[in-house]
Amino acid sequence: MRILRTHIALLARRLALLWLALALCRAVFYLYNLPILGAAELRGGVLIDLLRGALKFDTVSVLYVNAPFILLSLVPLHLRERRWWQSMTYWYYMIVNSTAIVALNLADAVYFRYAQKRFTADEILFADNDNSFRLIVKFAAENWYLAVAGALLTALLARGYGRRIKPEPIFAGAWYYLAGIPVLLLAATLTVGGIRGGFTKMTRPVTLSNATLYTADNSLATMILSNPFCVLRTVGSGGKLHYERYFDDETLRSIYTPEHRPSADAGDTELTGRNVVIFVLESFSAEHSALLCPDLYADKEQKGYTPFLDSLMRQSYTFHRMYANGKRSIQALPAVWSSIPSFKTPFVLMPQSMGTTRALPAILKDKGYKTMFFCGSDRGSMGFGAYARAVGIDDLRSREDYEAAHGKGDFDGYWGIWDEEFMQYMGETLSEARQPFFSTMFTLSSHHPFVIPERYAGRLPEGLTANHKCVAYVDEAFRRFFDRFGDEEWFRNTVFVFVADHVSSEKFSEAFRRSPDDYRIFGFIYAPESSLFGEHRTPVSQIDIMPTLLGLLGNREPYFAFGRDIFNEYAGTPFAVNYDNNMFQAITDRYLIRFDEREVRGIYALDDIKHERDLAGEVSAEDVERRLKALIQSYYDRVENKNYTVDDSVQRDSVDG
Repeated sequence: MRILRTHIALLARRLALLWLALALCRAVFYLYNLPILGAAELRGGVLIDLLRGALKFDTVSVLYVNAPFILLSLVPLHLRERRWWQSMTYWYYMIVNSTAIVALNLADAVYFRYAQKRFTADEILFADNDNSFRLIVKFAAENWYLAVAGALLTALLARGYGRRIKPEPIFAGAWYYLAGIPVLLLAATLTVGGIRGGFTKMTRPVTLSNATLYTADNSLATMILSNPFCVLRTVGSGGKLHYERYFDDETLRSIYTPEHRPSADAGDTELTGRNVVIFVLESFSAEHSALLCPDLYADKEQKGYTPFLDSLMRQSYTFHRMYANGKRSIQALPAVWSSIPSFKTPFVLMPQSMGTTRALPAILKDKGYKTMFFCGSDRGSMGFGAYARAVGIDDLRSREDYEAAHGKGDFDGYWGIWDEEFMQYMGETLSEARQPFFSTMFTLSSHHPFVIPERYAGRLPEGLTANHKCVAYVDEAFRRFFDRFGDEEWFRNTVFVFVADHVSSEKFSEAFRRSPDDYRIFGFIYAPESSLFGEHRTPVSQIDIMPTLLGLLGNREPYFAFGRDIFNEYAGTPFAVNYDNNMFQAITDRYLIRFDEREVRGIYALDDIKHERDLAGEVSAEDVERRLKALIQSYYDRVENKNYTVDDSVQRDSVDG
């Protein structure tokens, strides 16, 4: 029995080392992201709850990837005492755990700072940029101390692994197997229970949303999670859908429908037939603007970092409370072009995204518009081009097209062509294009690694975050674009839409480190020589852009969109919706309402930045909850059936009647 006890003791020791490594990785995660997570009071009951939650997720992470190691360590065969067998188990332990436990969680600390989410299968299955290796090297150089921490933790695992077990031939009898088999079965049972999170029939497998059971603070709930749990739990999440069905079909349609049917007798508007240009601004948080957030700059010498865009917003219809649908660039274009949000999984990463749809570009294309998309990154980068083609955009312009026309001297070294030069290139192209046209440009320069052209060194404000000088550079690029093309006929005949893809990873105010302001972005519409002017102070989101634009252009065709035409459609309290760290969020003009698919899990006043007082029970959210449920059910029903079009039979029936 001595060898069996030795096997069990060594296995327990080796697994305990993994729990210790995860705890140390979580401490690094917290310290690295302290500006985002905030200096929360991690003591007393709060800390105990967080540790309980962390232990559950760490247990799942350890057991997920080490189930084969446990089997190899406890299988009652004398082979496990051979040198080659023990070498095999040692290298499995070291390679798998140094990668999945140590490296992945330390990389997660960096990734979370920029995406405000944990690393999941989405990031593995989708390459964001063709220059990924260069960017990884850049991140590693900037965070060399994390690489050192990873090396030390790996050395800890190697040092603590323990000695090799020497075989004892005297143990060749039946007791070797009779004692070993029950131990193996017990270990298998405990492993399965640990992965599921319990042993009862009522126990459901642990999901990412379980983190909210241990804290009401969404940021701390994210900190509880660990990898490889987050990756393995989301593999295949874009396949078969599981969602709540709150209403029967008839009731659902009476509450909410993504099918829009404009009045057939509506006349043309002053903007009918105009060109449309959409600028999708990389990482343009509302926090950058003194116009959108005057209180943030009241006591600061530098009055924001977007002086030109602020001046333009004063001549535009400005959304003071525009919210992004997500925190990744690939979530923005479906929301803006197709009015299709992303929730648990980015829409474009779901196999169901290939269903037939008629997005904004396709609708305008059928009305005679030339359709174009400009992005200064490599052709095919980030999947933008593929989605652009799918929604009806014919002419794609990328880094390669720019360099064919202007040479290779304007590459920023990481993402693509500098925004100023590429914006000028777009203006040149539009000046020669037939009208009307629909065009979108996705800017690149206001992003990590936060570099600007050398000619601007010392000419732009350094700012309060690493991104501010880049934001100021993009603002200057727009100034030069407007100065050059503002007097041209095509320019005066264009509706310009400005909207960010998501907030910046770099934040300086407490409010923008937490929901809902960590989704609050730039959004406004500028139509030269028109009466479109004013301020909109109730919540809107990216998915409202397509319906609103179609309304402004005088569209009378039925269309599919999850958003609303803010000028012509009303349905109760307006709210923006997104999915934040495993919770649906409805953002109204007064409250943030968090919903876990079954019940409201918190109602907070918008000025309650730290979400310290839950108003559930004091404030009624029944109407918003009802419409949010209807939107969620309608979304997943449409995604499941790949149905993103209007049912023409309904329109025909209403006309015939």
